[in-house]
Amino acid sequence: MNAQVADRQRWAIMLAVMLGLFLSAMDSTIVGTAMPRVIADLSGLELYSWVFTSYMLASTTSVPIVGKMGDIYGRKQFFLAGIVIFLAGSILSGASQSMTELILFRGVQGLGGGFIFANAFAIVGDLFAPAERGRYTGIMSGVFGLASVIGPLVGGAITDNLSWRWVFYVNIPLGLVALATISMVLPASQPRGAGRKLDYLGAIALAGTVAPLLLGFSWAGNEYGWTAPQVAGCFVVSAVLLAVLLVIEMRAAEPIVPLRLFRNRIFAVAIAATFISGVGLYAGAVYIPLFMQGVLHFSATNAGLVTTPMMVAMVCGSLIGGQVVSRTGKYKWITVLGMGISATGMFMLSMLTSDSSQARGMMDMAVLGFGLGFTIPTLTLAAQNAVPYSMLGVVSAFTQFARSVGGTIGVAIMGSVMTRQLDSHLAGGLSPEVQQGAPAPLLEALKSPRVLLDSHALNLLHDEGFVPIFGADADRLFNGTVASMKTALAASITDIFFISTMIMLTAFAVTFLLAELPLRVTNEAPSAFETPPDVEPEPAPAHAAEVVARSA
Repeated sequence: MNAQVADRQRWAIMLAVMLGLFLSAMDSTIVGTAMPRVIADLSGLELYSWVFTSYMLASTTSVPIVGKMGDIYGRKQFFLAGIVIFLAGSILSGASQSMTELILFRGVQGLGGGFIFANAFAIVGDLFAPAERGRYTGIMSGVFGLASVIGPLVGGAITDNLSWRWVFYVNIPLGLVALATISMVLPASQPRGAGRKLDYLGAIALAGTVAPLLLGFSWAGNEYGWTAPQVAGCFVVSAVLLAVLLVIEMRAAEPIVPLRLFRNRIFAVAIAATFISGVGLYAGAVYIPLFMQGVLHFSATNAGLVTTPMMVAMVCGSLIGGQVVSRTGKYKWITVLGMGISATGMFMLSMLTSDSSQARGMMDMAVLGFGLGFTIPTLTLAAQNAVPYSMLGVVSAFTQFARSVGGTIGVAIMGSVMTRQLDSHLAGGLSPEVQQGAPAPLLEALKSPRVLLDSHALNLLHDEGFVPIFGADADRLFNGTVASMKTALAASITDIFFISTMIMLTAFAVTFLLAELPLRVTNEAPSAFETPPDVEPEPAPAHAAEVVARSA
């Protein structure tokens, strides 16, 4: 497609695709700020996590399937369908009259988001050859950071001044603009499906493998223990269907998951690094706001903005890294450098204490974000460049899929670590008077880090928990207990940051295995995947940067 589209039209398409991506990326942050009002209106606090779980399940499960469909039948119609489904889910979510309805309609939103995610980066791949794609992939990755910054601001303003329902309705005008623009400016991609049929059995088996796997990890990290029948059942079902999936894919003429891709070293390394870094990144990032608010005293008013330094730095890193890759034609060392910077930032976070300043925490987050900005788009580009253009959608989707699955697993594991470490640190920090004199319900309440984020809950803990039991000593014991809780929370979260550092260092080591393949200057050029093992890929022109500059 890139040879058929004028430069001005490319930018119009890019802006429309970015707007669609922005909608789905902003959704999780904007909805999170409105959830207290949603719970107050619809009740169902016990279903709180399902509002996010249903979206995650539908989105993550659909991404690899839709990526393959785009490769076969063309991407435009699926991207448009994604926006329509997402808008329908938004309207229905805003009109929900119960938590059950909201959970169901959030799943519809997630399905639309999966369609959008699966096609957005592949459309950029259609527009730009690998040699010039880096700068634009960097811009696209920056959309996620921008959405994370703007989402809480918009969500808070809408919730305070209008209604939580408008958190969903606000998607409508933006989505309609993206829908109209894509319809007008994006050429209908020529289907490459002559003689190719979608692997329906593989699609069903993949969905059946992924959904219970993610659900099991989500439950294990939130609602049940790792040995609970519900969790074990999910893992058993997922394992059985994985075996079925492998059998189907080995026999399928057009597999949803082309297993031969994993014999491609560059693709395999890129996916492995993406998955491993997803485990460490999500696990660490989830606890950054908790540390900043509960330990470093960020105000609750700015709760949604505590990760702003990380996200702004990620946008900058994405833009700079993309430009460097496009100008030099090299992606390996910018990827290695980015992963190293990310691991350094996570290690810096692990060194924080309850006495650290807010400025120190913000600086550490910025280092982490800058490294991620280098790494995320370049791993996607490396994987895309290593496979035939006919597999662009599958590869683009699988990088998103690997990061999401890794993140879900990481959050679940670290949730268990957090609980165990908090109990351990708190047991050693509480005064003997409190440990011996406080009843079991009060001791259990002290184990919840959320108490430190809610001044009203702290006041209740003092007035209804400590004063009736400890009398004149209540203030002294309460202040000492709160200090111990903050110290225990800080130690528990920094333990998680340190484990995440080790995981990020593993991903850092994996990126050294990434082979440096010359970036193709056209989408039609043969990839390493298409080159016989005994034939070296044709190198890019000596002045690839100048070629790119003239064609951009």
